[in-house]
Amino acid sequence: MNGSSSRAVSPVIATVLLVAVVVVAAATTAVFVLDISNTIEDPAPVVGQSSGDLTTQDGNGGGIVSITHIAGDTLVAADLEIVVDADAACGKTGRLVNLPAEGDDPDPESEYVRGEDVFDNSANSVSGPIGEAGGEWTPGETVTFRLASSECALTRGDTITVRVVHTPSRTVVIDQSLTVTQFAPNRSLVSPPLRRHA
Repeated sequence: MNGSSSRAVSPVIATVLLVAVVVVAAATTAVFVLDISNTIEDPAPVVGQSSGDLTTQDGNGGGIVSITHIAGDTLVAADLEIVVDADAACGKTGRLVNLPAEGDDPDPESEYVRGEDVFDNSANSVSGPIGEAGGEWTPGETVTFRLASSECALTRGDTITVRVVHTPSRTVVIDQSLTVTQFAPNRSLVSPPLRRHA
């Protein structure tokens, strides 16, 4: 009989150990989940659709970049950073930061530029909500900035990538791959009319 009573102790000890393991696992999971919920930030705004255009400026090799926010949430310029990856075109990458530029030019020595100098430093080289105090980029609005021909010469067919980053969430909200579509002063992007032969 003594042998049968010792066998009953093993299942009881196993049950107690199993309950202890489940309690410790549940407590660890609860701490982990509650800790993560305290660090979740506001979600990034959603841009449902955007479009972009890259043309040369006044016949030189500098580029005019236009990005249109077509649909989605309003973007606050102060929460944005614009990354221009022109590595394929000229081997450089630059960023517009601390937006809006509020009428100042994005000089490489200024508070508005980080990375390599790809931006045109002349007057009015940034426009739209990223260049206005308190700028809010709403659907339907376009931002424009220029790339310097002396720092990043572009030719027809060159491609750059422009990413608009929502800095509080570190999320890319717009990602546009743009190809130079125009390379002549005052040249229209509209095709000439077809001529009919009589």
